[in-house]
Amino acid sequence: MDRSKRQKQRKVLLMGRSGAGKSSMRSIIFSNYVAKDVRRLGATVDVEHSNIRFMGNLMLNLWDCGGQDSFVESYLTNQRSHVFTHVAVLIFVFDVSSKELASDMLSFASTIRALHEFSPNSKVFVLVHKMDLIPTGRKNTIYQEKMKEIRATCVEEGFVAEQVAFWATSIWDQSLYKAWTQVIYFLIPNAVAIENMLGKLAELLDAKELILYERTTCLVVTHISRKDEDENPYADRFERISSILKTHKHSMAKHTGMMASEVSFAEMQVKTGSFMFFITKLTENTNLAVVMPNNEGAFNAARVNVQIAKREFAHLDIMEKKGKDIQRTAKEAVLSEEEVGGVDSGEVGSQGPINDR
Repeated sequence: MDRSKRQKQRKVLLMGRSGAGKSSMRSIIFSNYVAKDVRRLGATVDVEHSNIRFMGNLMLNLWDCGGQDSFVESYLTNQRSHVFTHVAVLIFVFDVSSKELASDMLSFASTIRALHEFSPNSKVFVLVHKMDLIPTGRKNTIYQEKMKEIRATCVEEGFVAEQVAFWATSIWDQSLYKAWTQVIYFLIPNAVAIENMLGKLAELLDAKELILYERTTCLVVTHISRKDEDENPYADRFERISSILKTHKHSMAKHTGMMASEVSFAEMQVKTGSFMFFITKLTENTNLAVVMPNNEGAFNAARVNVQIAKREFAHLDIMEKKGKDIQRTAKEAVLSEEEVGGVDSGEVGSQGPINDR
């Protein structure tokens, strides 16, 4: 069996002192909460485990670790090897408004020391959270100072610069989606292959941009930008769409009586004087957003060609199977050399494209 098709399990630790906002962000990202609803969440007791299937063959084994001092002491002593072994990613959340800065840094240093002991090759994402509580004029200064202090601690504990990433976040804007998008992108085992396929599809469609979203969380998996879109002034546009999709899911849930995590839509379209946009299901676990020039014929051709192209992306959702099913599915999912050539010359799969003439 192709190793890329096997289910990939990734252990992710979500840590930080009590009240930092860990469970709130987890609930917004993975449980379809909206920011105003997280106030009713209680404190996490010990460790809450969540197994979250993401894009079919990626399973996030998320450990939301309570931040009360007694729990942290247990993680660092009698549960030390159990908690910190085989960790792919540590997400450590700092409350930027905390009045106990020394205790926060001591907790962080002790945590990454244990992490380095049992999982020295893991990636550390530091989220400087609750940035909405800082006056606008001081945000960058405070964030830079905090980042400098944390980075120095990481170096002291054996983590090189490439292993540590920093994000300023808040539950009240798109920054939270942007940070978690980077976490997911790091964990996805076939991100480069996905981008290569999207790049070919974008060229075929002559699309301005393609954005791949995970269907349940609405997180950006990756995107392809072409032509002048690199100069687009709205740097957070992908995360804004994530937020819009979440809001749309909540609206659908309200009117259907279903859970927000269960609702889905066939297609959404937006047409303006300068561009056209649609988002549609690509695979069982992903939606594809397509941004096109303001051309009705090209727009309709793109919608049809995305439907034709779905077969080529089906392998993103393949789970572990046995025997002949694996061989048949792998054979159907992987692009042959002839099909790759076909994409370059304006064809998708065996059915060929629909042009705008």
